[in-house]
Amino acid sequence: MKALAKILGLVVFGLLLIIVALGFVLTHFFDPNDYKDEIQRLAREKAGIELTIDGDIGWSLFPWLGLELHDTTVASARTPDQPLADLRMLGLSVRVMPLLRREIQMSDITVDGLDLTLRRDAEGRGNWEGIGEPLPADSPQASAEPAPAQAPREPEQPAGNDRPMRLDIDSLTVRDARVSYEDARTGNQYSAEGIELTTGAIRENTPIPVKLSAFFGSNKPVMRARAELTGTLRFDNALRRYLFDNLKLAGEASGEPLNGETLNFTAQGALMADLAAQVAEWNGLKFTANQLRGLGELKLRDLQGEPKLAGTLSIAQFNAREFLQSLGQPLPAMADEAALGKVELVGRLAGTADSLALEELKLQIDDTTLTGRVALADLETGTLQASLKGDRIVLDRYLPPPSAADAAEAQARAERNRVATAATTGSATSPLPDEPTANAWSSEDILPVQALRGLDGNVSLNLDQLSYRKLPLEALTLKAKANGGLLTLETLRANLFGGRLETTGTLDTRQALPLLDINERMTGVPIERLLTAFDQKPVVHGILDLTADLQTRGNSQQAWVDNLDGRIDFVIDNGVLVDANLEQQLCQAIATLNRKTLTTEPRGRDTPFRTLRGSLVFNDGVATNPDLRASIPGLTVNGRGDLDLRTLGMDYRVGIVIEGDQGAMPDPACQVNERYVGLEWPLRCRGPLELGARACRLDKDGLGKIAAKLAGDKLTEKIEEELGDKVSPELKDALKGLFDR
Repeated sequence: MKALAKILGLVVFGLLLIIVALGFVLTHFFDPNDYKDEIQRLAREKAGIELTIDGDIGWSLFPWLGLELHDTTVASARTPDQPLADLRMLGLSVRVMPLLRREIQMSDITVDGLDLTLRRDAEGRGNWEGIGEPLPADSPQASAEPAPAQAPREPEQPAGNDRPMRLDIDSLTVRDARVSYEDARTGNQYSAEGIELTTGAIRENTPIPVKLSAFFGSNKPVMRARAELTGTLRFDNALRRYLFDNLKLAGEASGEPLNGETLNFTAQGALMADLAAQVAEWNGLKFTANQLRGLGELKLRDLQGEPKLAGTLSIAQFNAREFLQSLGQPLPAMADEAALGKVELVGRLAGTADSLALEELKLQIDDTTLTGRVALADLETGTLQASLKGDRIVLDRYLPPPSAADAAEAQARAERNRVATAATTGSATSPLPDEPTANAWSSEDILPVQALRGLDGNVSLNLDQLSYRKLPLEALTLKAKANGGLLTLETLRANLFGGRLETTGTLDTRQALPLLDINERMTGVPIERLLTAFDQKPVVHGILDLTADLQTRGNSQQAWVDNLDGRIDFVIDNGVLVDANLEQQLCQAIATLNRKTLTTEPRGRDTPFRTLRGSLVFNDGVATNPDLRASIPGLTVNGRGDLDLRTLGMDYRVGIVIEGDQGAMPDPACQVNERYVGLEWPLRCRGPLELGARACRLDKDGLGKIAAKLAGDKLTEKIEEELGDKVSPELKDALKGLFDR
């Protein structure tokens, strides 16, 4: 036995000597550079690769199967004139004996100066197509030599008999690598340059330190970014499970979208992929973007089918205004400089390959809390869906602050009010103020039409209260949708000052001039509070019921007013005409006819009424009111005229009818007798709309007609009294007609 063992040992030793000797001979007397042409031909025919080796090929055989390539170019055999990759140097070596045990034991792998260029031409063909596929037999580039006969294939062994491949690599180093992609169809270009990758020993079920850094760029839009990734990789090929632990990503980005600003970003956590279970997770996610800080968990399921995303997201309180400013996206000035200073968010993520939703959302914006769901139902089209509930939003805080022009207009309006008030106090005969002629409306664009044309989605909003321009809209319900440039307000319902508001409408931005259509119903709203909310001095008090159907075109205040058409019907109950003592106006008219002078001061400056009703028909910004009617104790007021919204002016003729001697007049000079009952006493209201009834004066022309009528009636009575039955009726009528002319 000992002799046999000795003999076997000598045989094995001899075989090893022969192998070593053979390796020495092969590596010293066999030069692979002499076979470059053959290698290139085989690469072209068998793998569809156009391989150009300008540098030397270095190699070793035993105990390491080593290879070094220098100055090598790779292209697809289909497009040999479009290089796919340039390689300055590739070095690797593999132990020979472990290969027989299906083990890959490698020393350091080094890739230096790799330049990988991917291109897609105008027809959509990529310069990588054809790699890995042998050339067709009829290709002129294929070898003219017949292909060697293939030996019959042996039956494949069952997969269970295969031992799993084991990796054992000392390290992987990639230096000065570059990867770029160009698409001739879209003109898009993307690149990763200065790629540096280093790893520790790569062994299964062993932590592998990894460090990767690169510079990224794109041309549409122009963007530049730097990023560095570190962590520890662990994998198990048998279980198909991969873990990237202690992941840390950090970098910065700049470019056109950031308008000269820089975005600094970080991300941490642990990435896990279990391909057997078809699951990928990012656990312990922490991220920052400038001053933004967030936490989360992400999980993808059904990786090879229809991937589904689930997770959580939490963003700590941050100043949204400062954050957007740091991204080169400054917000417009707002009435409240502190607006959007406190924003935080918590929610649950859910998504698919083409949708993303934030559910169970809690969003805090300043003093407002919103809950609900926000989703991009279609990532490709940007279809937005939102269903939110909230407590209170003061919208005025987020509106633009008053401009210098607004302040000047307010001051001018106040001055006109002061002058008109002074002119009308204690007098019903002072001249009427002139109708305004200055442009009352801005011609600046209001709506971002291009952005609105691209909107797609629907929104549902319920709020306890929304304050807009001092309008406290309570228990507000809003539903709206947008599709292809047509925006529809399906409903807006709210309580307003103890009354009720309901509005529907559409905004059609598909046309050159946007078309706005509004339908509104208002019931039980104090009109004086409504006017005050719009910075108008109340000219009338009372409870308003209103229905409106209005339409206009354009994209500015001026255009909306100039093109305004439609109709408004209104009723105001239990109200007061402010600074309009119609009783005093009537008293002045009667005193004039009585040829007397008023001797007492007016008892008040306002006129209470039971009901004020009418309708307004709009045509190109001018509202015609043919049926104004007010019911005042003892009096009825009829009116007709025009409101010119283009200049905020009015021109009205108002008639006051005495229904009977319901009470004492305020001055002895205007005591009512039976002759005045039923007559329509005329007033003329002309001037700035904001003056309301203070712009009304006696219509002297109309008063002259009343005087003539009264004189004719008195003469008729005198004729009746003097002639009695002494003359024929025909003669009486002739005499009356003579004096009526």
